[in-house]
Amino acid sequence: MFCTRCGHPAQPNQRFCTGCGAALATAESAPDAQPAPPPDARPQSAPVAPEAPPAAAQPTPTPPPEPVPAAPQATPYLPQPSPASVHPVPEGGLTIEELVAWLETVNLSPNVVTAESGERHLVIRIKNTPFNIFMRDGKDNRYESLELAAGFSTHGGFDTSQLNDWNSSNRWTRAYFDDVKDPWLEMDIDLYPGGTYESLNDQLIAWLNTVARFIEKYGVR
Repeated sequence: MFCTRCGHPAQPNQRFCTGCGAALATAESAPDAQPAPPPDARPQSAPVAPEAPPAAAQPTPTPPPEPVPAAPQATPYLPQPSPASVHPVPEGGLTIEELVAWLETVNLSPNVVTAESGERHLVIRIKNTPFNIFMRDGKDNRYESLELAAGFSTHGGFDTSQLNDWNSSNRWTRAYFDDVKDPWLEMDIDLYPGGTYESLNDQLIAWLNTVARFIEKYGVR
């Protein structure tokens, strides 16, 4: 190539003429190529974790059905026998005639005794030991309760310690002294309201067993 000003020859990459010092019109050099970075120095893009597959749709749980409330029922405090198995005492209690008739059905033979006051009660003898049934809480010849009582003649041979011993360990009957210091046993039975012949029978058996135990324990008659 040559200088356009003075015609002096110049090298292809020469920028100024060596003859006149004018700037040479040279082709623009391509920008210096940058060496390629080594493979391990090239920027590495961050590894992209594979996308997790979409979770399978969970079925919506079906709520449990609402419990159906049971119909309210009266719960007795104690097991109750079926109505067909009980025989209630008549309203107002028993008359003395009705009580006598019932006692005869359970193989007892009561005697009706009339006191000077006109009051009647029953006397029943078991193994040569009599006991009394007094009619209590009466109205119109019907009685709502009974008082069972048995006395024993000991001629002063029964003391207070024996009486206390019995009362502290026996719940069905209570013992007491009469005016001449003889011991007596006593027990009450409620007939009305709520009484049944079955309950009357059970309580009468408890009374007879208790009297027999008292006789055997203390040797009285």
